[in-house]
Parts: sequence; structure tokens; C-alpha cells
Amino acid sequence: MQPHLERLLSFLHSIPSPIMDLKNVRNIGIIAHIDAGKTTTSERILFYTGKNYKIGEVHEGEATMDWMEQERERGITITAAATQCNWHAADVDGKEIDCVINLIDTPGHVDFTAEVERSLRVLDGGCVVFDGSQGVEPQSETVWRQADKYNVPRLAFVNKMDKTGGDFYMSLASIHDRLTKSAVAIQLPIGAESDFTGLIDLVEKKAYKFEGAHGENRIEIPIPEDLVQNVSEYRAVLMEKVAEANDDLIDAFLENGALTDEQLRKGIRAGTVSNKIYPVLCGSSLKNIGVQKMLDAVVAYLPSPLDIPPSKGFNPHTDVEESRKPDNSEPLSSLAFKIATDPFVGKLTFIRVYSGVLTTGSFVYNPRSGARERIGRIVRLHANQRQEVDRIEAGDIGAAIGLKDTRTGDTLCDEDKPIRLEAITFAEPVISIAVEPKTKADQEKMGIALQKLSEEDPTFRVHSDEETNQVIISGMGELHLDIIVDRMRREFKVETTVGKPQVAYRETIQKEIEHEEKYVKQSGGRGQFGHVVFKLTPQAPGTGYEFENSVVGGRIPREFIKPCDQGFQEGMSRGILAGYPVVDVKVELLDGSYHDVDSSEFAFKTCASIGFQEAARRADPTLLEPIMKVEVVTPEEFMGDVMGDLSSRRGLIENTSNRGLAKIIEAKVPLAAMFGYATEVRSMTQGRASYSMEPSHYDKVPRNVAEEVIAKRVGVRKR
Repeated sequence: MQPHLERLLSFLHSIPSPIMDLKNVRNIGIIAHIDAGKTTTSERILFYTGKNYKIGEVHEGEATMDWMEQERERGITITAAATQCNWHAADVDGKEIDCVINLIDTPGHVDFTAEVERSLRVLDGGCVVFDGSQGVEPQSETVWRQADKYNVPRLAFVNKMDKTGGDFYMSLASIHDRLTKSAVAIQLPIGAESDFTGLIDLVEKKAYKFEGAHGENRIEIPIPEDLVQNVSEYRAVLMEKVAEANDDLIDAFLENGALTDEQLRKGIRAGTVSNKIYPVLCGSSLKNIGVQKMLDAVVAYLPSPLDIPPSKGFNPHTDVEESRKPDNSEPLSSLAFKIATDPFVGKLTFIRVYSGVLTTGSFVYNPRSGARERIGRIVRLHANQRQEVDRIEAGDIGAAIGLKDTRTGDTLCDEDKPIRLEAITFAEPVISIAVEPKTKADQEKMGIALQKLSEEDPTFRVHSDEETNQVIISGMGELHLDIIVDRMRREFKVETTVGKPQVAYRETIQKEIEHEEKYVKQSGGRGQFGHVVFKLTPQAPGTGYEFENSVVGGRIPREFIKPCDQGFQEGMSRGILAGYPVVDVKVELLDGSYHDVDSSEFAFKTCASIGFQEAARRADPTLLEPIMKVEVVTPEEFMGDVMGDLSSRRGLIENTSNRGLAKIIEAKVPLAAMFGYATEVRSMTQGRASYSMEPSHYDKVPRNVAEEVIAKRVGVRKR
């Protein structure tokens, strides 16, 4: 590069970024079931907003947002990709604005649910995409519940209206039945399946078709006569829903029997932002119909950072709750929501800034580690491409380079005004495999690779099995671990040998029991003394561990209570039956005693750990296994075979229903019985059935199966 060009680029980088008008910013995510068309929709958004000059197709392996080799080969999204684009449209007041859209395209496969979880934690709005021929599918329900958890306002986009079986009204009914009664159509389709040609906007009372090589020209057309009655009926329903959700509009509606167009627009926005209304749109991303109108709806109805309540957190020093407004003048508060390893720049930390400004070269404080870190460089992301900037302002999303000790879910804030924002919770892994390096050279590289991959993915865990000396990796499913092993080979050049998948069993107790444990060690000099009396109580499934201190009169000094708690948790880490972690137990510390000289934190921690093991042995321990929620979509002629096969896998058939011409079978099946099911179900149905599964809950293992699992586990541990 020529010196004068380098100086010019350096000068351009040094110019402060213009302060954004936060009213014109939308932080949104595209979320959906696998194969609903999220990435195809994202590609259209990038094309229409001018971010891309060519549409990348998923089926051709050229999607911009699916940039990983594995994503392009498999035609699925594995990692959430972020980008920023601009869209010129009318806001809710009818004023034309240039809106900045931070867009995150998330995976649909349940194995990569962590990507959806962490994206929803930092987004202000979402667009949930549905397959118009399928309606609400299992993962649609999962992502909808995840969005509910973080109170994310959202639009619903019924995609694939051109597909055989595409039915907007069926999809709308399934959203009402399975997700929410608050969903309301703001568009209607013109035609369906191969006759789908355009849509009608119920707010504007206008019909549109989309022409040009990529549907870039929106042409207003008269509303087809056979749909006039439909438009009238659905517009009346829309007005009623909007009025019901807004106290200010209900009077106007009751008085006049209708709302003005302006009242309707503002009412939809207010209802959407407050999660009282979920507007439903329609289109076909592949056929370039309706995506621009969806972008218009994002600008008009989804919230800006200013519409979201101030972010809340706790002062790490005082534990007092504090809040931060989305304002550049407020102290810095931001959340690291994703870590990625980049082959060129090293560790990339994706950050959402809630208040203040994050600038290059500044220092930030991490309340989790208590450390200060320097922001080396800041970049804006466009899938796997980067554009260097000097700051990220309140309400914006970007990435920092150079952070060493920051993990997913960490708060990065102003050291003088610290705050700890709510972290992100992730599901526990349900499946494990053993991995071994093929050569001595691979051994060292494997350690580095696994460390970097576990930093990136909070649902991916690594540990060494003490008995077998094997490295065990755990994740959310077979595909998840398959991708991890593939990434080790491609990105880190590590060749491995992989063992058979193992189920992440758990143990629990079934009986309440009281136990007394004394730990006394004397070996010359100062000894060790700990004495605890406690009660173990089984908890409801999914409750987890609970500790209650009921010691009175200082029988155990206060400084030894926490070590007791830690000791009980240590005892829970290895179960009685087969060494699996113990879950769903309440420990109540009742009494104990101490020695003035010999008692220590270590003594009480050891005493509690040994005591827990002894008590659990007497508390009727049992083995638990992960149960999966399975949905199989199959032609009717194979229904009996599929149901018979699921039953033979210890499955419990819960429901059967129709979806178009296909039959839907819903069942709960142990994960241990589902290995290799993809191949089995294809051969059983001549390749015409598909299935999806996600973790449901843990349940007791039948005695005969439990004995087999325990015998195998004990055998491995003895070797």
C-alpha cells in the first residue's frame, strides 16, 4: 500500500464516528425452526438494503451469513452471524427515516440453541420466520419461549408461501394454538402455493406485487375482488386487537367503531413494543416477495434502544440494584455475548453496549474477574468480514479485539461506576464422546483447540475422566459434537479418534434422610476437626441444588458455613451408583460442633463432602436419563411403522396430528435410544420422513436398563 494512502486511511479512522440517533436504530434477530428460511430471508435483507450486490443462495452454498465451510456444505446455520445495514422507510409517524439495522441471523437446529439464547439476550426485537406449509414447528416453540424469557418484542413472518402446502391461514391458526393468541395479521397473501403473487397491507389497505430480476420493484395493484371481504374482516380483527391492547385507544374504538390509520399504526407499535401484540406478515424470501414490506414493519413497529426499559444490574461491591439508560453520557455498561476465534486477529468478543461509549484504547472493568482489560481494536462485523471503527455507542453492537480474560455473559463496565448486568443462562449438555489425538503432535494442538472452542461455546464442555484418562467432550447433540470434531480438524489441524456417544446421565435421591458426620484427623501437630449434622431432601425434577443453614447459637462458626456448602456440592459432583453428578437435592445444615484449634475451612469442607456421599448412599439413590421431545413428520402409510419403532425405543407417544397431507407424531423418547435414528427413520420411510428433537427433562431409568448402565460404568472405572 502507498504511504499517502496509508496516511489517508489512518486519518479517516481517527475521525470520531457521528453520534447515531438512537430512535433510528433497530437491533433485531432472525429466529426460527430449522429450514424455515432464516438465512434466505437474511440474504434478501442484505441485498435490498444495498449491503450486498448479489444474493447468496443457501442451496448453492453461497450465503453470506453462512460463511463457515461446514455451514455451506450442510446448508444449515451453525453460528449466529452479525451484520449492520441501512433501510430507508417511514417510521410510525409517517416520517421517512434512514434506519440502522443491526441484524443477527441465528441457527435453527436445537444443537446450537446457545447461539439463539445469547443473541436474544442482547437484541431489542426479533423476526420469527415460519415455514408457510408447516406452521409452528417444535423449534419454533423453543425460540418463541426463549424470546418470551427475555421479553423480546417480535414480528412473525410466514415464509415459503409459494411452497406446495403453503397456507397463511393454517399457519396463523397454529401460531394462535401453539404460541400466542396475541398474534394478529397485518398482511394477507394474494394466492397461495404456485399462485402466490403478492400481498395486501391491512394497515394501508393497499395490495402489492414485486417485479424485477430480484423482486426489487414494489408495484401497487388493486385489491383483488375476491379478497375484499377478507380484507374487511381481518382489518376489523386487527383494529379490535390493537384497541384491546391500549387503554388510550379502546375509548376511541368504542366511540367511533373504528380507528384512524394513524391511530392503528401507533397502536400496533405500542402493542408490539409492550409484547401485547405480535404482527404477522407473509411472503416468500426465495421468490423475492414481501421482504421489503417486512423491513418496513421492522422500522415502523419494532423498538429502538430508547423504547426498551433501562438495563438493570447490581453494583458488584454493594449488591444494590442499579439501572443504566441507553445514553452516551451515562457510565459505560456493556455485555460480552459471544466469543469467536478469528484466524487473522485472534479472539473476537461480540459486545452490546447498553450505556456510555466503548472506545479504542480505553480500559474496561470486568466485575466477574475483578480485572481491568484494555480494548485493543473495535470492529463492525459483516458475517466474517470486519470494518475497523473507533467506538461503539450506547444501543449499538460491535466486537472488540484483544480481550484476554472475558467470557460469554461477562459485563464490561466503567471501573468507577461498576455494574454487573444479568448474565446469560445456558442449557446443560446431554451427550458426551471421548476424543483422543491420533499422534503426539496432535496432543498439544488438541488442548489449545478444545480450550478455544469451549471459550466460544458455553454449551460445549471438556473434562478428563480420572479413571480412564480420556478427554471427554460434551454438547447438545450428535450434530453439535460432529461439528466440533470437524472444526478441530479444519481450523486447528488436529486429527482425532472419536469414541461412541455417551449419554449424560444424572443421579438423585428418593428418600429424606438425616445424617451426622465427623471428620477427625490427628497426625502430630495441628489436626483436622469437622462435625456436621444435616438433612437431605429430594427436590422436584429440574429444581437443582438448594442449601439452607439452620444452625443456631454458633454451633458451627459463620466462617465455616460456606465451606460446608462447598463440601456438599463437591460431594454431589460424583454420585453413588455410577459416579454421575447428583441433582435436585436440598441440604439443610442442622447442627454440628467445632474445635478451637483443629477446625478449619478445609476440615468442614471435607467433612461435608464425605457426609453427603454417606447420606446419599442411604437415601435410595436412583439413576436419571435425559428424555427428548421428538417430533416425526411422515407420510400416512409409514405412520404405523414409525410409531412401532418409537415404542420399541422406550418412547411414549403423546400425540398424533395432521399437517397438510403429512402425519405428525409427537413422543418423549430417552436420548440413549435415539442414537442413529436419522438413518433408521429414513430407511423405514424411503427417505420421506423427517424428525426433530430437543431436550425435554430428566426421568428415572428403568431398573433393568439402570443395572446395565451402572455395570458398564463401574467396569470402565475399574479398568
